[in-house]
Amino acid sequence: MKGVADRVKRYVEVTMRTDEEGRVRPLEIQLHGTTYVVDEVLHVQRRASKRTGGDGICYTVRLGRRITDIYYEDPRWFVEEIVVEEGA
Repeated sequence: MKGVADRVKRYVEVTMRTDEEGRVRPLEIQLHGTTYVVDEVLHVQRRASKRTGGDGICYTVRLGRRITDIYYEDPRWFVEEIVVEEGA
């Protein structure tokens, strides 16, 4: 059975919108050649990534049925990518 072996910090391309007051909203995330549309931003807070290191603004977002965190570490964005454990 495969499981989560680790997580790595993976920088990703993000399409975002900045409003007139400077608020940032991610619209799309590109990861490994696939574009994921951000359906909803559920929560925004400054937070460190305890799993992979780094610090920034954490956006908890909904991508379809999936909920995940993306981090804005100005000027780059990253995700905590899952490394799948090899094995039977």
